[in-house]
Amino acid sequence: MSQARPPFPPFTAETAAQKVQGAEDAWNSRDPQKVSLAYTPDSVWRNRDEFLSGREEIIAFLTRKWERELDYALRKTLWSFSDDRIAVRFQYEWHDAAGQWWRSYGNELWEFSSDGLMSRREASINDVTITDAQRRIFGPRPTEEHGVDIELR
Repeated sequence: MSQARPPFPPFTAETAAQKVQGAEDAWNSRDPQKVSLAYTPDSVWRNRDEFLSGREEIIAFLTRKWERELDYALRKTLWSFSDDRIAVRFQYEWHDAAGQWWRSYGNELWEFSSDGLMSRREASINDVTITDAQRRIFGPRPTEEHGVDIELR
């Protein structure tokens, strides 16, 4: 049985922004089980070149992701929304096991069911190497920075 997840569609600018911040907060927890609960049991994903279906695959994917992407910290920005869809831009920083830092840039398209759970997620992501001195995302976003846009570079 699914747990409803407000805010619910149809979205307004305010509720779409709440949904984006909620997703950012959940992903920054790096808890695959917790994150998976925001998706319908049969949610479908495209993440880069991977295609997933259902919470079990989502949990397995996120577990692998955060085992490889160490000290992951994410920022999402609302790009656009309609009745039951939201588009976001995002950036996150992480380092690999060798200590190389990366900034990953991307866009996501989200579609929601009436209970506020995400039924579809499509993500396009590019990775850029950065130095430790170039880092600008350090842990979860402080409350006073909610809604602040992220720099392009």
